[in-house]
Amino acid sequence: MLRTEYPRPQFVRKEWQCLNGSWDFDFDDQNEAEALHWENNSHPLSKKIQVPFCFESELSGIKDTSIHNRCFYRRTFTIPAEWKDKNILLHFGAVDYRCKVYIDEALCGEHEGGSAAFTFNITHQLDKSLVEHSIAVLAEDPATDETIPRGKQFWEPQSAGIWYTRTSGIWQSVWLEPVNSTFITRVKMTPDFDHDILDLECTFSELLPGMELGVDINFGEDKICKDTYTVTSNTVFKRSIHLSGDKIFHTNNHSASRSWSPENPALYDITFTLKSDKGILDYAESYFGMRKIHAENSMVYLNNRPYYLKLILDQGYWPDGILTAPNDEAFQYDITIMKEMGFNGCRKHQKTEDPRFLYWADKIGYLVWEEIAAACLFTDASVTRYIKEWLTVIERDYNHPSVVAWVPFNESWAVPDIGRNSLQQNYTVSLYHMIKALDPTRLVVNNDGWEQTKTDICAIHNYSHGTSKEPDKQEFFKRFTTDSEVLLSPSSSGRNIFAPPYQYEGQPILITECGGINFNSSEKGSWGYTSADSEEEYLNQYRFVIDNLMQSDYIYGFCYTQLSDVEQETNGLLTYKRIPKCAPEKIREINNQYRHNIVIKQI
Repeated sequence: MLRTEYPRPQFVRKEWQCLNGSWDFDFDDQNEAEALHWENNSHPLSKKIQVPFCFESELSGIKDTSIHNRCFYRRTFTIPAEWKDKNILLHFGAVDYRCKVYIDEALCGEHEGGSAAFTFNITHQLDKSLVEHSIAVLAEDPATDETIPRGKQFWEPQSAGIWYTRTSGIWQSVWLEPVNSTFITRVKMTPDFDHDILDLECTFSELLPGMELGVDINFGEDKICKDTYTVTSNTVFKRSIHLSGDKIFHTNNHSASRSWSPENPALYDITFTLKSDKGILDYAESYFGMRKIHAENSMVYLNNRPYYLKLILDQGYWPDGILTAPNDEAFQYDITIMKEMGFNGCRKHQKTEDPRFLYWADKIGYLVWEEIAAACLFTDASVTRYIKEWLTVIERDYNHPSVVAWVPFNESWAVPDIGRNSLQQNYTVSLYHMIKALDPTRLVVNNDGWEQTKTDICAIHNYSHGTSKEPDKQEFFKRFTTDSEVLLSPSSSGRNIFAPPYQYEGQPILITECGGINFNSSEKGSWGYTSADSEEEYLNQYRFVIDNLMQSDYIYGFCYTQLSDVEQETNGLLTYKRIPKCAPEKIREINNQYRHNIVIKQI
């Protein structure tokens, strides 16, 4: 069975049960599942599907890319005897787009949001007279509703252009977890890098008399903290934990060897023990990294030092699983091969990735700019849905040190009139401030590409590097090295870099989409922004793009398009099946040709 690894590695409880695997399945094209009560075990379903793979994918066992707006899942499960008297939590990593969940043939709960994880406490839904229980899921993903955040998912059966095969229904792991009636509901860990302090917030399902929280922190073999704190509220628990030790050598108040970065992915282990007079109520293992990211003097700083970002655009698609990675090793491979090529992070594009990817980014050392899928239209419904998903995503991924930036908008998607419409401008500004209120420790890259309003990064998209056959276009890119006026003039799309009346305010300037060179592809209808006929020409074009960027006096990072081919878009450094198009060391040599002695310059 695929995808049986623990789904939430940032907060681990020892007992759990995987519900991935074979489920009964059917399409509900006639919209009759609710009326005919398909949740009843007596109603036959005609197909089998492998969860968590969407029915459009090969790994699902179905591979049907035609439009089905509604589908239905059902399976049985048993509760281990040792879980008796426990509360049972049912977790879904993600279901696109909305769903209803039934336990033992009764409605348990509903959820909306294709990128967001959710949990139901099903304890009181379980029929105690049964040994074998049933779970059923009705999923709905309307193909033509443009107010739904869908990202790159196409609304037609066959992908085309920049639009790819849809993902409908369950597409991340489903699992059960036993807890006591009193348990930890959330842990929020905020590193204060400058003072070597971990700010800790926790919430709990309820408050019991004499309740305490034990916190143990280790760094390798070193014991950093072992304390017990009195809990006086189930909703407000805050502590600041000093991590400094007398024998540790410190630079800028924090041990250099203990600072998290792509070059040194140092992680602290932390455990939480919730207890009362009744004994141990909950126990969980986690980790955190001491890391600081901020913008200053027109540059990005990591751990208080100027840091040049070499990112790769990562769509997070696989040929056999579409938005769902075929296995845990696929995440590790993508991160490792990009680091071998000289990149230090990625921009996860129009997708909120599986927590297992973020876990490996934390462990291996890989910066992540995180997005969620965008809607197509600006309406009251799309605004409400989008904000709701952002709230959930930030809460889920807040503790990952690899996540250094949130990217709420891309190329004016869902705000198509932002260049002249103050309402849409206010929307992007309000979301910027909302994210900053929830998380002031990370960068917010607002409307990546052009027509930006309030943003921490001036993020510009430019694919006009031309080829050796088009030297006139090369002149535009060459001017990046000497002329700051070009950077802030209208983009290659003809759109303003900032939406009037907003203006550049000294933010770091990064070229956050570039390249996109099509090479070594036999796919019918394949395309890239430019193309190369040989490896030599391919590397020459790549070198031209990277050289011009890295020699610039005004550009302090880039994001190259892209990690791999995705269906008909064949401009990846890897094929869709993740085979490098040239030796990784050749790309690495170009990426590392210039060792940055970054000089502060003001535009």
